[in-house]
Amino acid sequence: MTSILIKSPKLNSPTVHRLPNGLTIIAEQIPVDAVNLNVWLNVGSAIEPNAINGMAHFLEHMIFKGTQRLKSGEFEQQIEQRGAVTNAATSQDYTHYYITTAPKDFAELAPLQLDVLLNASIPDEGFERERFVVLEEIRRSEDNPRRRSYQRMAELTFETLPYRRQVLGPTSVIEQLVPQQMRDFHSTWYRPASMTAVAVGNLPVDRLIHIIEESVTQLLPASSHPVPDRLPNLAGSAAESPFTHIVRQEYVDPALKQARLMMLWRVPGLTDIQNTYELDVLTSVLGQGRTARLVKDLREERGLVSSVSASNLTYLHQGVFAVSAQLPVEHVEAVEAAIVAHIQHLQSGRVTESEMARVQTQVANHFTFGNETPSDRAGLYGYYQTLVGGLEPAFNYSAAIQSLSASALQTAAQTYLPTNAYGIVVIKPGES
Repeated sequence: MTSILIKSPKLNSPTVHRLPNGLTIIAEQIPVDAVNLNVWLNVGSAIEPNAINGMAHFLEHMIFKGTQRLKSGEFEQQIEQRGAVTNAATSQDYTHYYITTAPKDFAELAPLQLDVLLNASIPDEGFERERFVVLEEIRRSEDNPRRRSYQRMAELTFETLPYRRQVLGPTSVIEQLVPQQMRDFHSTWYRPASMTAVAVGNLPVDRLIHIIEESVTQLLPASSHPVPDRLPNLAGSAAESPFTHIVRQEYVDPALKQARLMMLWRVPGLTDIQNTYELDVLTSVLGQGRTARLVKDLREERGLVSSVSASNLTYLHQGVFAVSAQLPVEHVEAVEAAIVAHIQHLQSGRVTESEMARVQTQVANHFTFGNETPSDRAGLYGYYQTLVGGLEPAFNYSAAIQSLSASALQTAAQTYLPTNAYGIVVIKPGES
């Protein structure tokens, strides 16, 4: 197959190579004495029907329970014997697995990583043991005040999109799952056409690509997994409409010592990535760093909050612009009004030159610092290739931020952050 060298800033020069079975391989050589293999799949909790919510995360646990070639635990044993490291994560929109090895061990360990992903056996006995592990993880999550707060935020923000559900799934669903359901889920999604394998480290690019291609060819004959005409799609994937009025929800959480306030706006997601850049900058202007407007006003000068921040959570089909604060309960009303006033000021005025310079410097440095290690780069490439379908947005991000004008930020604030229509979650301490 033909390999494509992506033209990008001199910091990055990955090669993209696609196999006939649909697997995308991205490889790059950098002078660091390690190699990271990061395998991304476009499968997360968002593609699950309600009846199997939590399956993607549960499967992440079961992937390491062996194959026809590897006994349960043998993969981890091989990794540890060579001083390599491995881990995995599941989110709403993706699952990814990685190993970081010495260059001399990559040819031996990469096929093992690919084997457990493509050929997981999902044994009945291991399934039952791991079910208890997952149920305990759900229990700990439910006991975590921060996760409870996030879940209430998600349930208010998303009415129809499955981002409102927990990645871990509910106990009631996990208790009812059976191994064959997981085997069916695995055979549907864990196929080359759903995967991006990224290898970054100190081996020649041709060598990195050859190791992955040869491994997949040996593990999975071409005839066994042809490229499908159409993979399952996220049902109801259209972005939800913005709030039309202020939607307020209040809760009591006896585990809290201070109140939590979260103000939320539905904004573009990665499917509309060009309209996310201004919102990213606005989070920095409002709530990232000691000199950000909300931090300086509400925490440093007036002492109304113990913490305040802004974030632009960008899922594939929807984004959430959120302002969050931790504060004494008696300050909730004043802080909500102050946040509204700051956003109105952004809508009627312009971001200053000094603020623009600060944000643009932060973004440029963050991109540079986030490209230093093999795992940093492999994660960057895998994320964008999996969710956006290409790498150019990753490389163009800094330039896009640098090119923004103060008027563009003002327009974004006016368009996406109405001060008479938003969601707000207030969680107060006290007895439930």
